Amino acid sequence: MLHRFAKLLAACTVLLILAGSLVTSHDAGLSVPDWPTSYGWNMFTFPPSMWVANIFYEHGHRLIASSVGFLTIVLAVWLWIAEPRRWLRWLGVVALGAVIAQGALGGLTVLFFLPAAISTAHAGLAEIFFCLTVAIALFTSPGWIEGGGGHAGPPLRRLATVTTALVFTQILIGATMRHTGAGLAIPDFPWMFGHVVPDHWDARIAVHFTHRVGALVVAFAIAASFAAARACGRRDLTRPATLMLLLVAVQVTLGALTVLSRRDPLINSLHVVCGALVLTTSLVLTLRTWRDRFAFGEVRLAASAEAPAAKKPDAMSPVRSGARAPSRSTRPRRAAAAHFPTTSRSRNRGSTASSSRRAPPAITSVRRRSIRRQWRRRCSASPVSPAAPRR
Repeated sequence: MLHRFAKLLAACTVLLILAGSLVTSHDAGLSVPDWPTSYGWNMFTFPPSMWVANIFYEHGHRLIASSVGFLTIVLAVWLWIAEPRRWLRWLGVVALGAVIAQGALGGLTVLFFLPAAISTAHAGLAEIFFCLTVAIALFTSPGWIEGGGGHAGPPLRRLATVTTALVFTQILIGATMRHTGAGLAIPDFPWMFGHVVPDHWDARIAVHFTHRVGALVVAFAIAASFAAARACGRRDLTRPATLMLLLVAVQVTLGALTVLSRRDPLINSLHVVCGALVLTTSLVLTLRTWRDRFAFGEVRLAASAEAPAAKKPDAMSPVRSGARAPSRSTRPRRAAAAHFPTTSRSRNRGSTASSSRRAPPAITSVRRRSIRRQWRRRCSASPVSPAAPRR
């Protein structure tokens, strides 16, 4: 049930990203100029009759964001109550903190009239929150809990991790391009002002060119990850790798159509959503390659949790059963018997330690006398004198 709820939250986050991209694509960020109210109304009592034109996109985005925030609170509390893995409980707390920070950045975006830096940070944090929800859904899935699948190998693990980092960097560059108005800085595709490389430059052209080059780099990295996952032969790795390859093909197509359609709002918004799906699919592949390391950490945590219980005295221990514990006066004698298991003195005492242990290598007489002198000095310095040997 927890896994299904986490998947519901991830699906609602996709809807939230789509709503936010529609706000940017329609330039509706300031259609509701106040925050956290909407034209002086409470956000949840704002009359639907006033949801007209771009107000519909902005106010709808706020309502969906509030719903996602409420679901995140429920998920964090549910994880804290029902989840035995401590690190996963804290991951739910991190997701809650991320959605709160995301709401604050959204409000600052409105109050400061859409500054590019805050808007880009708002878009980047949205992708991080989406990754957190998908990771929680993966960690609570039966396949992850049951484990299995074998070892992925360091090469695939490193390649998948680098691919995820490249996709996230590419999304940040795309967000910068959207919020600085550089989406049509290079108006043709696949050429750039009729050339392979632009023949003139400015800041917006540089951002747009970097985004296109980054798309090529990400496409090659995803293709390499797909080939490595196929070579590994694990179905739980080949499925996200195949899906990621298909999504990146759709993503490149949508990027080209965005330029050719002069930034059509629907195509532009689908381009943003598809990029988020590429990122989370790559994240799922990466986390599954690290599954054996997660399992090792969970085993160590389980062992450390069981260690205190193992140290507790059982029912047969002298303390619990009422048996007499060895007195302080007999401890030096038994320790001495363990040091000299072959001497006649220890045999006369009937030491259990000497009879149950194998005799150590022979000790020279000089060394034996030295050890005995040291032991007598310790016994004489002790506040409790050693007891007389039993006959």
